[in-house]
Amino acid sequence: MAFRTLFIAHAPDADKERHRSVIDTGMYHLFTVVVKSQEEAVEVSADFVKRKHIDSILLCPGFSHSDVAEIAKTVGSDVAVAVARGDGPSSKVSQEARKREGYLRNTKDGSMLRVKNTMKISPDSNI
Repeated sequence: MAFRTLFIAHAPDADKERHRSVIDTGMYHLFTVVVKSQEEAVEVSADFVKRKHIDSILLCPGFSHSDVAEIAKTVGSDVAVAVARGDGPSSKVSQEARKREGYLRNTKDGSMLRVKNTMKISPDSNI
């Protein structure tokens, strides 16, 4: 039996069916999926909990508190839901990197705009 974790990240140009991977050590299965919206994140979370019996979901720093709450409510209390956030200085570094790469507009609301499409992962029908 393996401990199963799903990591979900946002990217404006993500294709949730194509931008995914799995690492399987035998005792640990790490699934990753990149989504473009909160709706997709909720859908992917529910699907992986049902099909892959996920124990833990880890979300990228771009998820808001209400996004996290919606996912936690969707998957239920038997699945841990956490967010990969750093301390204040780390959050600032991450935000600046996302701005530099075109994820965030330099506006008050920090809207996501675009991302360079450099990810080349082959789809895996088992994920």
